[in-house]
Amino acid sequence: MKRFRSHVIRSVAVLAFGLSAAGCAGPNVVGSVPRGQAAYATMQPAPGEVAKDYVIGPLDTLDVGVFQEPDLSMKGVPVDVSGNISMPLIRTVQAAGLTTEQLAQELQTRLLKYYVRPQVTVVVATSVSQRVTVQGQVEEPGVYDIKGPTTLLNVIALAKGENRTAAMKDVVVFREVDSRKMVAVFDLGRIRRGQDPDPRILGNDIVVVGYSNVKGLWRDVLQAAPLLNAFRFYGR
Repeated sequence: MKRFRSHVIRSVAVLAFGLSAAGCAGPNVVGSVPRGQAAYATMQPAPGEVAKDYVIGPLDTLDVGVFQEPDLSMKGVPVDVSGNISMPLIRTVQAAGLTTEQLAQELQTRLLKYYVRPQVTVVVATSVSQRVTVQGQVEEPGVYDIKGPTTLLNVIALAKGENRTAAMKDVVVFREVDSRKMVAVFDLGRIRRGQDPDPRILGNDIVVVGYSNVKGLWRDVLQAAPLLNAFRFYGR
């Protein structure tokens, strides 16, 4: 029985080594995609995109506050399919295509007919027009709303972080700007350590966190640990 136990342990070790070697020797599916400084140069947004704030779109919902005027302050104001919102006194206002600051300024201008120096704030409560897709080795893959300037670390946090088998060096971002498709690979570890900038993520970007063969191997070995314990138990 001791010989059987030793044979099992040796077999598992040989299998683990073979899998790790295969993983290291396998083709790098993102090998030809720009990395490092080339990645940042490739994924530059459209001119003016970095400085641009979130643009309100149809079907978004907004929270509108008017200082010391609770009757005019409203939460969950819907932007209709035409891009308009409805407010007391000023009725219909075009919101789609404006930033929150621009809409707040427009509302203030219209309220000047009724109030002295009104102070208006606009916040995006939920967004439909600006979303990012997160896939791959994260805890909660899915489609997430973004409500303003967003970075790669922000997006990974929305997906509850990377999982145990994530390849930190292989985080791929897909983007389309003016019908031009772009893709680049970023190193999440270097970004977290402050060695690389945290790249800007735009609406409709797709972020894919790669799979680490080595981490996946160790996960499989750890999951097999109860089986090895059983072999030792029966081998006594």
